[in-house]
Amino acid sequence: MAADLAALKRAAAEVAIGMVESGMTLGLGTGSTVEPFVELLGSGIFRGRLRKIRGVPTSKRTARLARSRGVALVSLAEAGTVDLTVDGADEIAPGLDLVKGLGGALLREKMVAQASKRFVIVADSSKLVGALGERSPLAVETLRWEHASHLDFFVELGARPVLRRVDDGSPSFTDNGNFVYDLYWESRMPEPELVDRRLRSRGGVVETGLFLGMADAAVVAGPEGIEVTARTETGAAADRTGR
Repeated sequence: MAADLAALKRAAAEVAIGMVESGMTLGLGTGSTVEPFVELLGSGIFRGRLRKIRGVPTSKRTARLARSRGVALVSLAEAGTVDLTVDGADEIAPGLDLVKGLGGALLREKMVAQASKRFVIVADSSKLVGALGERSPLAVETLRWEHASHLDFFVELGARPVLRRVDDGSPSFTDNGNFVYDLYWESRMPEPELVDRRLRSRGGVVETGLFLGMADAAVVAGPEGIEVTARTETGAAADRTGR
């Protein structure tokens, strides 16, 4: 099963790498779905097919991988405008609204995506959901100071909050030194726009893993082939490549 998922992720990455042109500044997402894309990017640079590529990494983990593959990195401030960002997602709903953040890089991912001319998601078909909150918790990055004071607020939203921890039981830290709470709903998230708005207005909440109306396209690989879905003003239009 793991081998099948790895193959699907690479297949999606192969389609996404075809969107890259020499001279581009790329936003490089975080997570196992993006890693094949970074590896293919490095191969294209090494072989001379892609030239003058700059990458803006969304995490220390991605930065290490990109450097090891020969990708030149710049900061978001140095980049200015990012031509294309390629990233993964934990959930993809109809219309291309997303839940992201299981990799803990939600804040930096959102900053880079917002600075991008085009934001493309690569994923396997297990990430497709009918509504947000069906299969993945919502990551919420909070300040460490008085982080537990948000618990009642999270419950008021209808969620079951769990402080993210590492294997030894200690709290998990983001690259920004903050904590992450994972919010679980019984079946699905009620009114994601309202949830996002309420969370973002809460002092001490740094960012949410809701990426609403941001993705321009999704490249989703499944057993029957690859589906490229573009967000339009009226919804999402799919193109099945059959690869």
